[in-house]
Amino acid sequence: MSSRRGPPKHQNSYAWKPNAGCKINETEVGGKFRPYSEITGVCPRCKEQIDWKRRYGKYKPLAEPAKCQRCLKRAVRQAYHNLCPGCAKEQRVCAKCRCRVDRIVGRDSSEVEAEQKMLDEVNKGKSKSLAQLVTDTENMARESFPSASLEEYAKLSRDQNDEEEEEEEEEEDVTEDEELVLE
Repeated sequence: MSSRRGPPKHQNSYAWKPNAGCKINETEVGGKFRPYSEITGVCPRCKEQIDWKRRYGKYKPLAEPAKCQRCLKRAVRQAYHNLCPGCAKEQRVCAKCRCRVDRIVGRDSSEVEAEQKMLDEVNKGKSKSLAQLVTDTENMARESFPSASLEEYAKLSRDQNDEEEEEEEEEEDVTEDEELVLE
């Protein structure tokens, strides 16, 4: 150990990264495609400790559920937790350090499920409104395109164009006649 005390002599130019020389498999737990689960059921101090372990490469996720120290069931599914979510919520303690805390970090699984049900109900309502939008757009298309086929539409548009041209010719004839009368 060094005998030097106090702050470091020089500030690091870049932050230390765990496993900097190793290639990371993105499909493993903690990789890009399978990130670690959210930290829930712990006090803010324990959350910071677990976050530190994740940041600096010391975090080891559970391979299989661990035993709860209160009810002895294999219901602990997060690393570094000692109590299952049910026991921790019942006793109102942190699942890691077992101290009584006013504020627990993260949401309970029952809260997440209740929110998911609400979102599903809202999405069902939106899907009905989307169906109404589709029928409304179909009706608008029928109104703007009244013919059953493209040929009928072309024939109708030609007839309308012919009628418009005849009206314009008649107007031109009328204006020529008026010019002659004026002269």
